[in-house]
Amino acid sequence: MRIPVVARALLRSRSGLAGTVLVGVLVLSALVSLVWTPYDPTLARPQDGWLLPFSGGHVLGTDRLGRDELSQLLAGARATLLTAALAAAVAAVVGLALALTAVLVPRWIGAAVVQLTDVLIAFPVLLVAMILTAVYGGSTWTVVGAVGIGTGVNLARVARAEAGRVLTTDYVLAAHAAGSGTWRTVRKHLLPNIAPTLVVQLSLVLSVAVLAEAALSFLGFGAPAPAVSWGRMLHEQQQYIAARPLLVIWPGLAVAASVLGFNLLGDGLREAADARLRVREAADLRPRVREAADLRPRVREAAS
Repeated sequence: MRIPVVARALLRSRSGLAGTVLVGVLVLSALVSLVWTPYDPTLARPQDGWLLPFSGGHVLGTDRLGRDELSQLLAGARATLLTAALAAAVAAVVGLALALTAVLVPRWIGAAVVQLTDVLIAFPVLLVAMILTAVYGGSTWTVVGAVGIGTGVNLARVARAEAGRVLTTDYVLAAHAAGSGTWRTVRKHLLPNIAPTLVVQLSLVLSVAVLAEAALSFLGFGAPAPAVSWGRMLHEQQQYIAARPLLVIWPGLAVAASVLGFNLLGDGLREAADARLRVREAADLRPRVREAADLRPRVREAAS
């Protein structure tokens, strides 16, 4: 998979371009919050409570404790992106470990790993998070572990199917015949060929992680106060939704835009990484190119 070709195909895709823009806004917001926020997102100023947008120097207003809404959104973007990235890393490790174990070890061990994966898939992410929270307490690492394990087993199923397909190809069999060891084959042939599928799946894992982090923080299983997150903002403002609906709309829109962005980015990466789709798109464009070429002489005649 050539990265420049895939990047150009990603940006030509409507879903890919939209997903790149939305995810870029999330990343930019998280990076900006590292060095600057309009106010301290955890600073309570009760005298400034319930300020409307663009009043008192607060662009999006304040909550009942006088905390700046925009500052909390920026800090929440940082927490959400960090949690999603760590959860995706855990999912990648868990998924690859289970997938490689299933296809490289003796068949009876591989069958046991497949059965274990099927059992783990039956446990929802929120249930795993509640179990881990009951044992270790609510924290960012609890959310990371729950989301990483919960999505990693789903990633393992996809990676195992792709790895099994690659291991039966002619070039892998030829590498074995030439004396290539197992781990050299994995490093040189298996991982590069399943990488496009893994990247697409990990982008979807990121969207699930964003939604799960918000849901767990909303239910009280996320990082404890004074940590700022979009789910906690929704939880704190839900009882005031009739009086101040905007305080719920902003974090809700942030969660929805982030989930939509990662989903669209995953669709765009799937289209960009699949050479067959690129060839089909090029074939669809050829008649239009021919029509444009046929129109050029007419345009010259009309201009003259």
